[in-house]
Amino acid sequence: MPPRLLPIRSLAATLVLVAGLVPPVCGQPAGPRRVAESPEPVTPTADSPPATGWKSVVVVEGLEHPWSLAWLPGGEMLITERPGRLRIVRDGKLDPSPIAGLPEVFARGQGGLLDITLHPRFGENQLVYLTLSAGTSERNNTVLVRGRLDGAALKEVRTIFEVEPRKSGAQHFGSRMLWLPDGTLLLSVGDGGNPPLRIGEQLSREHAQRLDSHLGKVLRLTEDGRPAAGNPFAEDASARPEIWTLGHRNIQGMARDPQSGRIWATEHGAFGGDELNLLEAGRNYGWPKTTYSREYSGGVITDVRSLPGMTDPKVVWTPCIAPSGLLFYTGDKFPEWRGDLLAGGLVLRQIRRIDLEGDKVVGQQTLKFEQRIRDVRQGPDGHIYVLTDEDRGQLLRIEPSEK
Repeated sequence: MPPRLLPIRSLAATLVLVAGLVPPVCGQPAGPRRVAESPEPVTPTADSPPATGWKSVVVVEGLEHPWSLAWLPGGEMLITERPGRLRIVRDGKLDPSPIAGLPEVFARGQGGLLDITLHPRFGENQLVYLTLSAGTSERNNTVLVRGRLDGAALKEVRTIFEVEPRKSGAQHFGSRMLWLPDGTLLLSVGDGGNPPLRIGEQLSREHAQRLDSHLGKVLRLTEDGRPAAGNPFAEDASARPEIWTLGHRNIQGMARDPQSGRIWATEHGAFGGDELNLLEAGRNYGWPKTTYSREYSGGVITDVRSLPGMTDPKVVWTPCIAPSGLLFYTGDKFPEWRGDLLAGGLVLRQIRRIDLEGDKVVGQQTLKFEQRIRDVRQGPDGHIYVLTDEDRGQLLRIEPSEK
């Protein structure tokens, strides 16, 4: 089936911030900012000055490429490690024994044990949801599994959803999860990987524009992994009924504003062109038909930045920050940050505070670290918790510094 472009209205007002007139290569120092052409250009308020009034405290060390965390009702933390282990932290100490009962994972490249979330009624059912990559280098996919936490073991573990089609390589599994108030679950799925990776005769990334493929999408599922009622393409017999949005490269951060209900997502570009998007059901976010990215070789993917029927990003980061993990802050430890987004950055080893006014970005600040930032979460205590993506990764707590 050929790729299909959806007749979806573009956002009426879009802020696109692009750093510097420098080649869009990950890891380069950020240059001066300019405003790219967009439906409604907005002048940035600042060039990402450093955030102040914070410090980081090491909570736990010795984690092997931790990817995500979740809090149990008693205050313990569950942390996934990409090689395939689920760890538990009690009273600030890492239990040396991993949780038993996890399925085998495809732990190559970007794959492995990835996101974790608890069922909204975990106190009643003890259900834990995990995303992971499964298969081999020649044939693999993103899988959603569910199990019941019983002491130091996960029991009754079963796969409740599998991404189709399978792909090769070890890239772009997406895998962030986000519960909605109606009890449905959003799941991000990557586009399958960079050229020359193909599925049949087509580049894997072209599947982001195909409605018969889960790749390059955000899906909306029931708690049992079935297509949720009311999904935008459910009446299209040629479409996957789980699809909620399309045209994504690799989303690894999603967060919801509990007051407005807005859903924000951070998305990896290739060389440059990382994005912050405001997700709405049925919208097409353009990849790879529109992008600020370039090929890793430096070649052009496309010169097109915006198209009718496709939704533009709110922010574009070039050079890229490699965003992973996204938090909408509602705590009381940093009152001036309340209502803002905090986006982790792998390549630039930072957290980007994104100042919001409604659905608009009005400024950014940077919290700099020495490690790659994989996930950013708000704890029950109102502090911000961070996972660093290293061989000996850490769990950090962000606290207010002394005045």
